[in-house]
Amino acid sequence: MLWVAAGVVTLGFLVALQIAAQHFGTQGPITAQAREVIHAPKSGFLLYASLALTMVVLTWRQRLIALGTAIGIDLVFLLMRWLAGAYPDEGHPFGNGALWVILGLAVIALTRRTGPERVLMLKGVGLGLLLVAGRKTSDTWLLITSKTRPLTLDPYVAMADHALGNPSWLAGRLLRASGPVGEHALDYVYAQLAVAAVCVALYQLRNVAAEQRFPRHHLVRTFLLIGLLGPAFYMIYPVVGPVFAYGPEGGHWAAADLWPDTLPPVITPYAMPFDEITPRNCMPSLHTAWATTIFIHSRKGPRALRHTGTFWLVATLAATLGFGWHYGVDLIAGVVFAYTVEAGLRTYDRGWDRAGIRLIGYGTVVFAVLLASYRFVPLEMAAYPWISGPLLLLAMASVVYGYRRTTRLWEAEPAPAARPEPQPEPAV
Repeated sequence: MLWVAAGVVTLGFLVALQIAAQHFGTQGPITAQAREVIHAPKSGFLLYASLALTMVVLTWRQRLIALGTAIGIDLVFLLMRWLAGAYPDEGHPFGNGALWVILGLAVIALTRRTGPERVLMLKGVGLGLLLVAGRKTSDTWLLITSKTRPLTLDPYVAMADHALGNPSWLAGRLLRASGPVGEHALDYVYAQLAVAAVCVALYQLRNVAAEQRFPRHHLVRTFLLIGLLGPAFYMIYPVVGPVFAYGPEGGHWAAADLWPDTLPPVITPYAMPFDEITPRNCMPSLHTAWATTIFIHSRKGPRALRHTGTFWLVATLAATLGFGWHYGVDLIAGVVFAYTVEAGLRTYDRGWDRAGIRLIGYGTVVFAVLLASYRFVPLEMAAYPWISGPLLLLAMASVVYGYRRTTRLWEAEPAPAARPEPQPEPAV
């Protein structure tokens, strides 16, 4: 019933976004995804990552057949595009095959499978399609934020960021000094965050085919829930980022061309008008939240996976700041948001015990206080950075500590004793 309810809610959400996108005269998530059945996909890597998630329900022989079929279909598409001279100007020339195989597995599940086997295969297909739909949904949602929020609160966030020493300005200068190699490396890490998440998820879901069931909790759940809840705050707290509000990317809409060489002056903040193109997608930083969840879930894996999770978190933080896409305070809010969502899912799995509810409540309060402080006392934060900066970091650290302490107590609880199986009595 939970899977059915999630499917109905997701479908309704996609339809609503499709209608909204058509109202603004652009493609919606359903139209954009349907086009990728034939046209060059925006991200072929994401489609193959989605196929990898789907294949966790298959045997190794079936996985090889599915992967080979996807590659074969992509080779046919490449040949047809080469013969027609229609090489795509943007996006990737591969990935259609992966989408075709996912859709084909859905058809096989409905027509050739029955009972638990059908349900398991449909769950795998749904998991893969949800990852793809999440990307298309975010594109449409970001368009809606730019069309419906003409004013941004960047001056407020920039003032609050003085409490942390304006780390985006420092990171921007360091990244520029690293040259094209550093820029391309961080840009790749930032763009392929979903692929890193799939690598961790594949480790967690490695036994699905053998056990014929999904584990109770895994990374994909948190990843999708963050993507569902996070954009709502973009509407509440519209922010475009320093490279747009204070840098060259903002054009004549920018308050000044200061990033990353000159810190913004400490002045009374105001809501500034901005264009109807740039997404208001900074508060909180969802890339930071997603990278944080990758880090959390990689802790239970082997050493290579733990190192990968740590690297992706550090590199994502460096990219969000270095490219000027986020302020430092965005990242703090993103970390608190990620740990609170993760605590909510873990508590739901345990049946809403007192420790979990207390942890969710505390994380929610800290997150709300952070956003309120950025909005209502940014000048005070900028005037007393040696007090407000450590307080921000302490608030974030307290949520992380509370999560670790609570989850360790959960893991230390003894497992319930197994009930003895009834034994046959000897015949008299």
